[in-house]
Amino acid sequence: MLFPWLQLKPKLLLLVYPFANTKSSLLFSTTPTIPPITSTTLKECKTLIKAKLLHQQILVQGLLDLINNLIGSYIACNCTVGAILLLEHLQPSPRSVFWWNQLIRRAVHHGNSNEVLGLYLQMKRLGWTPDHYTYPFVFKACGELPSFERGASIHAAVCRNGFELNVFVCNAAVAMYGRCGAIGDAQKMFDQLCQRGIEDIVSWNSIVSTYAQTGDLENALKMFGLMTNEHRHSPDAVSLVNILPGCASVAASLKGKQVHGFAIRSGLIDDVFVGNAVIDMYAKRGRMHEANAVFERMKDKDVVTWNAMVTGYSQIGQFDDALSLFEKMQEENIELDVVTWSAVIAGYSQRGCGFEALNVFRQMCSCGVRPNVVTLVSLLSGCASIGALLHGKETHCYAIKSILNLVGHDGGDDMMVINGLIDMYAKCKSVKVARIMFDSISPIERDVVTWTAMIGGYAQHGDANNALQLFSEMFKTGNSVKPNDFTLSCALMSCARLAALRFGRQIHAYGLRNGYNSKELFVANCLIDMYSKSGDVDAARIVLDNLQERNAVSWTSLLTGYGMHGRGEDALWVFDEMGKAGLVPDGITFLVLLYACSHSGMVDHGMNYFHRMITDFGVAPGAEHYACMVDLLGRAGRLDEALNLINNMPMEPTPIVWAALLSACRMHSNVEMGEFAANQLSELQSENDGTYTLLSNIYANARRWKDVARIRYFMKHTGIRKRPGCSWVQGREGTATFFAGDRSHSQSEKIYEILSDLIQRIKAIGYVPQTSYALHDVDDEEKDDLLLEHSEKLALAYAILTSPSGAPIRITKNLRICGDCHTAFTYISKIIEHEIILRDSSRFHHFKNGSCSCKGYW
Repeated sequence: MLFPWLQLKPKLLLLVYPFANTKSSLLFSTTPTIPPITSTTLKECKTLIKAKLLHQQILVQGLLDLINNLIGSYIACNCTVGAILLLEHLQPSPRSVFWWNQLIRRAVHHGNSNEVLGLYLQMKRLGWTPDHYTYPFVFKACGELPSFERGASIHAAVCRNGFELNVFVCNAAVAMYGRCGAIGDAQKMFDQLCQRGIEDIVSWNSIVSTYAQTGDLENALKMFGLMTNEHRHSPDAVSLVNILPGCASVAASLKGKQVHGFAIRSGLIDDVFVGNAVIDMYAKRGRMHEANAVFERMKDKDVVTWNAMVTGYSQIGQFDDALSLFEKMQEENIELDVVTWSAVIAGYSQRGCGFEALNVFRQMCSCGVRPNVVTLVSLLSGCASIGALLHGKETHCYAIKSILNLVGHDGGDDMMVINGLIDMYAKCKSVKVARIMFDSISPIERDVVTWTAMIGGYAQHGDANNALQLFSEMFKTGNSVKPNDFTLSCALMSCARLAALRFGRQIHAYGLRNGYNSKELFVANCLIDMYSKSGDVDAARIVLDNLQERNAVSWTSLLTGYGMHGRGEDALWVFDEMGKAGLVPDGITFLVLLYACSHSGMVDHGMNYFHRMITDFGVAPGAEHYACMVDLLGRAGRLDEALNLINNMPMEPTPIVWAALLSACRMHSNVEMGEFAANQLSELQSENDGTYTLLSNIYANARRWKDVARIRYFMKHTGIRKRPGCSWVQGREGTATFFAGDRSHSQSEKIYEILSDLIQRIKAIGYVPQTSYALHDVDDEEKDDLLLEHSEKLALAYAILTSPSGAPIRITKNLRICGDCHTAFTYISKIIEHEIILRDSSRFHHFKNGSCSCKGYW
């Protein structure tokens, strides 16, 4: 035959494209003589066009024995289709399986796991038999997906084809089962290797890696110990890299040091991967001194080495060191990757330096580095820390275009970004947008971070009711999501804000039943704060006493509680105990201490601690400390001393200082000094409703009704509105809220009847309505009626109506308690069995047996 190559199938001839489809065939053209084609020629082929030309010439010259080499040329030129078309027309043989393995290996290298399985199925369909090189690649692809079903199916094929004794294949099967989360199957496979006596160091590395990757550090360390001690396998670099991440916990710290010591003795520490793993282990434990020692001794470093150090310093708050390393990397022209940039952005965000984080992000983008999920989450945290809503929205837009809702994208990454967005919007006071995003996520898809971000957003921005409502809904979703320590803390913050003691106790009980991490001090501190602000400071003390470890926040929270409850002696005890525990008081501690002295009438103690702040503790008083001292002296009636203290302040008095003086003037009916303080507040442009309300009260008490009218006229025409008094109390059917003169409650008639009866009974034992607190120019009888309608009195009557006999009554008011109500409650506590615990905007009042815990200092 003139053209023997025409015996080849038509499909094979089509591979001469683009020549096969042309009318003027190159076979009959007058071209120069082409040098003979050899296997060397094919190996040197680097371009697809040249490979196709060589393919044509092989067909023309009938060099079919070079087809195998031609397949290699197509693979080298990344032309998978060309290689497969040739393989389809080759007779299956053990020698040529090599090319299938090359194609599969290439797909594994590029991370195309589905392509790997497609190639495997195609070769099987064409009658090719995989060998012991094929299966490890296919097992790796199953583990990467992960796909347990396909991996188990391929394992069955391994056993049918007689490779169950091949250690290379079996090691890959152990790794596959581990990556698919089938720990039992991985261990069973490994045990079979040991029983057959064919296991090697790779087998041990695979099973150790399996346990380490799933977080089972105990078994990972156990298997590592068996490998080195009982089976006498000397660990290699891979062994150490597998086990070192498991040694990052405190419990395994000694084992980590032992592994580090072995790496030094065996010389494996010089391996850059081992060195990086050692640094990473120490960095994750916050032991940056040890990490830096390893870093300095390493001869060879890569970008991972530097990243481990930068990330380690950033995570423990030593950001100056992290930034110094980051700048050194730039000076030494080390190529910064996304991990480096993300670590620096995260460090700035954690310190609340959102603008700096945004600046680093811009530099990162200008360098052509593509941000990943961690970068965006850290950037959103930075935006949240400074309230940069506009930049947060820009990051949101970028996330939509680059990460969210992409086909084949990891859903877990999507949730990380969405949670970061909810947190950012909530902290930037765009809570409605945060809630819209929250509601757009299916309850089944929400994780604990999603719930915590939204609950925390409500809690931090004063919407405590919604926070607790959402916390309750979290348990009704029917999924397995449980609140973590941060969720509990946010809920407890909301309980503290609302003085919701019953709800707070339920959360405490839930935490105890479900074993919340009592070592996390922030949860215990939130419990102390919740009990203190909800009227049960003794329970707060019990929580503190049961803590194995305490920090400054623990003591300060209890100190605040004692101050709010007027228990000055107990507050002084806490301060002394802090000193015995070695804690150095700061400005906040002294502020709380002075507050406690002020609300307990302990003037001398307060003056003593104020003067000792600088001399004994080196803490310079701020304007807020002076405000506390003005309040302390003012409550004691020493108004001239208070004014003198203001005049001698080393800084300009702030509005809070003058407001403290104005409040004292209201208490002691000093009109002249009250006017002076109000004028000072006006000059500082601090014109809130409290200033004018206090001044109006001073005028009303002095019966200067024209001045009262003038103040009210001014407030009306300048848009300054007095906050309405509001009180709420827990009843059998939930929380009941009352405003002054409120008759909207379904039991309003009974409430007013009980209240009228109470007032008549206490009048009989000496109560006289203080009509000066009825701030209207009307007759005394009408003033009595106005006083009767105050919100705290209505709340008390409702509580008496609905509470069990002898149960404490807990009332919360948004403003300070009215003076007449305070007197009335003192008398009422004589004739009822209930203790009345009222929390106003300033402190707690415990009324019992005709006396109040404030002792008149309120």
